[in-house]
Amino acid sequence: MQDKVSKEQLILESAEQEFFIKGFDGARTTSIAKRAGVTHAMLHYYYRTKEQLFERVIDKNVSLIIATMFSSLGKADMPFLDRLKVSISSHFDIVASNPLLPHFFLNEIISRPERYNMMQNKLETSAKEIFSKVQIEIDEQSKQGNIEWIDARMLFMSIVSLNLFPFIALPFAKRMMGDLLDNQDSFLEQRKAENIETIMRRLKKQ
Repeated sequence: MQDKVSKEQLILESAEQEFFIKGFDGARTTSIAKRAGVTHAMLHYYYRTKEQLFERVIDKNVSLIIATMFSSLGKADMPFLDRLKVSISSHFDIVASNPLLPHFFLNEIISRPERYNMMQNKLETSAKEIFSKVQIEIDEQSKQGNIEWIDARMLFMSIVSLNLFPFIALPFAKRMMGDLLDNQDSFLEQRKAENIETIMRRLKKQ
């Protein structure tokens, strides 16, 4: 059983890299099998089609984003703004550990719009529940005079936009930003701190 799980995991991780680099259309199951160190027949034993494998990769990453970005918001023992800072930081870190992820999602949505529906369906239920809960907290915090009111959906749009753009723009920014990008790890830490500060300023009571 353990061997089966490890092979499935190897195939899934290899497929993720193949899809991220080449997209769905460019990915080949033979290349995925070779990358995973399994036979082509074994790959099809665990995952019958490339489409099924692709859906598992989408499922895994959507679940990961939800878990990392939103789990801290449910911790009632932390002040709301502290939880929000952790949420922004966690989302940034998960993208930093998977820098090809934003390009992958954008390319797949542009090249095959029907795939957007699959991604949207996986996010929709969780997102609506989270937006509703966060909006209740925002309303309460605003009434108490602790923060400026904001629509929770606009708040998360700002967070996602701020956190994704550096990774989308990074290949182009290197030529324009000079020594700012000499140390990429340092730049990303600075960018994460700036993103958190930007959101906190938006919510700061005037």
